[in-house]
This record gives sequence, C-alpha cells and structure tokens, in this order.
Amino acid sequence: MKKVIQVPIDEELLSALNSISKKHGLSRSKLIREACRRYLRQEEYEQMDRLYEEGYKRKPEEPALGEVQTSLVTQILSEEPW
Repeated sequence: MKKVIQVPIDEELLSALNSISKKHGLSRSKLIREACRRYLRQEEYEQMDRLYEEGYKRKPEEPALGEVQTSLVTQILSEEPW
C-alpha cells in the first residue's frame, strides 16, 4: 500500500528531478521512490561495513592467517586462464 506524502524541495532540485525523470521515461514519483530505495540500500551496506570493521577491531585477524589466504589466492588466480 502506498501513502502520499508532501516533501518540500527547492526549485533547482525539482528541475533536476523533472529532467532526469523525463530522460529515463519515469514518473517523478517513481524516480523519487527509486532514489529512496537506493539510499536505504546504501545505508544498509554502510552499516554492514561498520559492523564488519568493528568486529575486526574487537577480534583482529591473525597475521599468519592473512598470509596463508594471500598465498592461496595468488596460487589459485595464477592458474586461471585469463
């Protein structure tokens, strides 16, 4: 179910939205919804990155493990035909 909201925006932003929505053949409403979805996805990715980073700060990876992983990846990638 969709809800109608009112969001004040300045003329410059409105003009840019109108231009882009016309260029892509989308309604302005759909363009704004898609922009909001992208923003929320980006926020989610950034939150996951922060949690991942915090986890490594609490429990750092052993340097020897990183060296083994690098060695294995180097070996595997060198065998690829590309």
